[in-house]
Amino acid sequence: MGAGLFSVVGILLLPGLALLAQDWHLLQGLSALTTGLLLLFWGFPAVFPESPCWLLATGQPARARRILWHFAKASSVDPEDSREEESSLAKELDVLCEGCPQPRHHSVLELRHTHVTWKNALILGFSSLISGGIRASFLHSLVPSDPSFYWPYFLVAGLEAAATIFLLLTVDLWGRRSVLLLSTLILGLASLLLLAGAQYLPSWTVLFLSVLGLLASQAVSALSSLFSAEVFPTVIRGAGLGLVLGAGFLGQAAAPLTKMHGRHGFFLQHVVFTSFALLALLCILLLPESRGRALPQSLQDADRLHRSPLLRGCPHQDLLPLLPASLPGAGTQLVQEG
Repeated sequence: MGAGLFSVVGILLLPGLALLAQDWHLLQGLSALTTGLLLLFWGFPAVFPESPCWLLATGQPARARRILWHFAKASSVDPEDSREEESSLAKELDVLCEGCPQPRHHSVLELRHTHVTWKNALILGFSSLISGGIRASFLHSLVPSDPSFYWPYFLVAGLEAAATIFLLLTVDLWGRRSVLLLSTLILGLASLLLLAGAQYLPSWTVLFLSVLGLLASQAVSALSSLFSAEVFPTVIRGAGLGLVLGAGFLGQAAAPLTKMHGRHGFFLQHVVFTSFALLALLCILLLPESRGRALPQSLQDADRLHRSPLLRGCPHQDLLPLLPASLPGAGTQLVQEG
């Protein structure tokens, strides 16, 4: 969520930077230079270290121990002279390092051998694809003619910030799956109403539905990324998150269809993504709820994340007794008759 807010800040600052540069060649060079500075982190692990959790999950305890010790020294904590819990962690890491295990690297292709995780990946990628692809339809409904560049640009950035704040306030309260289901429902209904009655609805209603659909699409896109980071196991979390993000960008690549000759391209794209959004409602019900659960470390742990009841208080099994307690002799009578 924090990365999403920083992305919004970058989007809002980009027009000002373009105004100062006055030349797209210079702007492109500044962007490439800024991105190239991130490569400096590659040579300085102390500045941007590897995840100790991932190192432990892939059988690299020695590197994990060095990074954890670096964190401890940076926090002015002596790992050799600490509390009992921390010293037990140090002993456990020392035992793991003595075995000299070989690193166990995993590929995202191993999802083929899972029973549940590949379905979760498919559903989250499908949701991200829909949210990225249907955004162009809402923008086209919002500004059917050729508009000025600035106000749709800033509107999309503002809605992305609003969607991120909405998720910050709701996902821990209502749960990831419930909020994703609600956002997809709003997305599908707004798209369906625009598809069915855009020519007959008042202009303010079309404007409201387009803004609501854009907000819901931004929420679905951000929540799909957050959800995938909690559903994929540690050993392939980065690759799984990349697949979901890539599906969203693939959906955005369908935006030029709205510029095809006439309205045939826009109408076809709108119909397809509206149908997909309604189908995604059923698929999201199959996802597990990751709120309050420990992050899965291995593929086996991820396969144990089964679907939970959507509403709180729903019993997992029927706890009613077979016979009421007021009839103590009923059970004996049944046994005798049997």
